[in-house]
Amino acid sequence: METLSPEGLRLDGRRWNELRSFTSRISLLPDADGSSYIEHGNTKVLCAVRGPREPLQRGTAHPEKAIITVDLSVPAFSTTDRKKRSRTDKRLQEWSMLVEDVFSGGVLVGLTPRSEISVSLQVLSQDGGMLADCVNAVTLAIVDAGIPISNYICACTAGSYDNEPLLDLNNVEENDMAYCTVATQGATEDVALLQMETRLHQDKFENMFSVAIAGCAQIKEMMDKTVRKTSKAYLDKLEEQKEYPGYHIQIKNRWEPTISIEVQ
Repeated sequence: METLSPEGLRLDGRRWNELRSFTSRISLLPDADGSSYIEHGNTKVLCAVRGPREPLQRGTAHPEKAIITVDLSVPAFSTTDRKKRSRTDKRLQEWSMLVEDVFSGGVLVGLTPRSEISVSLQVLSQDGGMLADCVNAVTLAIVDAGIPISNYICACTAGSYDNEPLLDLNNVEENDMAYCTVATQGATEDVALLQMETRLHQDKFENMFSVAIAGCAQIKEMMDKTVRKTSKAYLDKLEEQKEYPGYHIQIKNRWEPTISIEVQ
């Protein structure tokens, strides 16, 4: 089958500039300071953030800033080939370092010196754009943890097929063409990450890069809606507390509607 039909449709029925379905949630893990879940097409990523806290290894503490550590895990069941990838896999280590570098520049690490921000990523399903979705999941988890960050860091992929740029590639498309992963600061064009592993002519790259930047802006809007919707639910619960001055309202979970009321 052709990656792009004469009618301009891709294998999954999308146009060249359309994203896959994107859903996200935050504050799912009660034992983490911040957590997030992203489902982007058939790619699913779960992220947990703990910190800022005292480093587990005291010798790694930096006197002027917080350090960010990333643990990326890809279980065998997340892929169709059931290939097991250990934590010492060179590709996983490279992606972990990329995520660390991206957020070391975006998070205001200078506000909490001699501390550690620990990030744990679990890829539950892979279908393209894994690195981009890891970046997006970490952003939401950091926001959920209340860690100061300069802006949303949003990532998306784009490829070039027969002189035509394609936005947000799935796994089949990534194996069939040259592509890049781009992360930006919010909806701006300030690039926080650019990763590309294949050669491509400069003229084709410019179009592909522009499409990726536009995709990041769309991702940012959807992530912002998730944060605002969840924050509004929390504020509504605080308003409920003001309506019952003679009662003590205990919010068991800041993002869930379940509350308990105790008479004072």
